[in-house]
Amino acid sequence: MKKFILAALLCISVNGFAQLIQIGPQFSTNITSVITDDFSSKSSGTDVGFAGFVRVNLLLFYGQGEFGYSSSKFSVSQTGIGETEYTLGGTDATLIAGFKIVPLGKMGNIRIFVGYNWKNYSDIKASNNLNYIAFENNNSSFLGGAGVDLWRFTVDYRYLAGVTDLDPSGRSIKTGISNLSVGFKFL
Repeated sequence: MKKFILAALLCISVNGFAQLIQIGPQFSTNITSVITDDFSSKSSGTDVGFAGFVRVNLLLFYGQGEFGYSSSKFSVSQTGIGETEYTLGGTDATLIAGFKIVPLGKMGNIRIFVGYNWKNYSDIKASNNLNYIAFENNNSSFLGGAGVDLWRFTVDYRYLAGVTDLDPSGRSIKTGISNLSVGFKFL
């Protein structure tokens, strides 16, 4: 009888732990827009990313950390100087705090969240026929968004507003990234 009670308590605690901590992979697509007043024209680009996430659930609140790789594309041009196309790729780390606004029981929930994102661009490609363009390796962004959990799947939309000036030459280039991600919770 003691073994049966011990096994039942073990099953209950494992199930409770699975509700508390969730982990899994996440794949995303993003549209990167450049925010600048120093260039005559600018254009957006679309690219992808992948990450792993860990979520800690506390009733209606949750915290989530993500770590992965993402890439971005955009271009800027200045009259009389030429156009520069940027392709950026590198490490991506995100911290999120959120609130489950519509719990759907065992099916999932609808969430809103805010957070911080840090990118370290280790692969920077700038194509410009006239001269070399320097570029900052680190980019900090604040983010906000909404998401839905359905069974073990997560779908999130987030907007990342860049706060780092990526052009060290004195002109201003910041990023605004619209991101759509899909994840799967193993636990």
